[in-house]
Amino acid sequence: MFARQAFRPANTLRQHVRRYASEAPKSGGNNSILFAGIAAAALSGGYFYMRSKQPLPPTAGGKTAASTGPAKHAFTGGEQGFLSLLLEKSEIINHNTKRLVFKLPEEDMESGLPVASAVITKYKGPDMEKPVIRPYTPVSDTDAKGYVEFIIKRYPKGPMSEHMHSMEPGQRLDIKGPIPKYPWSPNKHEHVAMIAGGTGITPMWQVANAIFKNPEDRTKVTLVFGNISEEDILMKKELERLENTYPQRFRAFYVLDNPPEKWQGGKGFVTKELLKTVLPEPKEGEKIKIFVCGPPGMYKAISGGKKSPSDQGELDGILKELGYSKDQVYKF
Repeated sequence: MFARQAFRPANTLRQHVRRYASEAPKSGGNNSILFAGIAAAALSGGYFYMRSKQPLPPTAGGKTAASTGPAKHAFTGGEQGFLSLLLEKSEIINHNTKRLVFKLPEEDMESGLPVASAVITKYKGPDMEKPVIRPYTPVSDTDAKGYVEFIIKRYPKGPMSEHMHSMEPGQRLDIKGPIPKYPWSPNKHEHVAMIAGGTGITPMWQVANAIFKNPEDRTKVTLVFGNISEEDILMKKELERLENTYPQRFRAFYVLDNPPEKWQGGKGFVTKELLKTVLPEPKEGEKIKIFVCGPPGMYKAISGGKKSPSDQGELDGILKELGYSKDQVYKF
């Protein structure tokens, strides 16, 4: 996803991006014409403009519940051990990805997971000497009651992902949390840029969903999302709802290694030229934040890797070349 790709002059696309970010959408929301206009400048990624102002629906089949007092939280951290959660629903998304919904211990419980945070899953098979422990980021709303939802990609010889894909509704999995990541608060930055690859979209969605669910939060969000093929674009419908509902505050650019014949988005890998064109300027300082999450090769090319879960390491790669500082970038 990160090889070189030919672009027309970056300033042309930048003019399109800035104009669309500041102008009100025209009546009728002609997506195909607008999409083609941006693509003609260089590349684009599903940048849809419509005027709907309806709030986003919940992510797991419309489950909602009215608040009747202080919420009870399932995951409290600290000395709390693993919770054994029942798998309520398993849904195939594509050839290697499933959506899994686990029931919380009580129907009126919220997960209690802050934005942005993850959880730890634990599984010990009959032939295993030690349990397998892996972190995952939920994609359900933080205030969803009675359930927590994940998108899990199966990796060959990945014991936890293979186990989770093999699970049937009614089985249980040990889950513990939260694992705090980047502490988000409304309007913490004026503009957030997200560079994701594959399942690296999950923490990005957690932050973006929190931003756009909150009517007091006016943060702008730009997403650059690299994948192998079109069917690998996870949460595409949810992202399109954001694009349709908040056309002046959210824009997404999709890049595919193996695009279909009529693909109008980015082709090849995420490049320095693309990021220079669509990201906010480094000179904006604390007004901006860039989040990065994806496979190891992506970190190496875009931002440099983390030293450990608690050590961000030094900034390297394309973002350093473009003039961003370590303080402006967070690696999930």
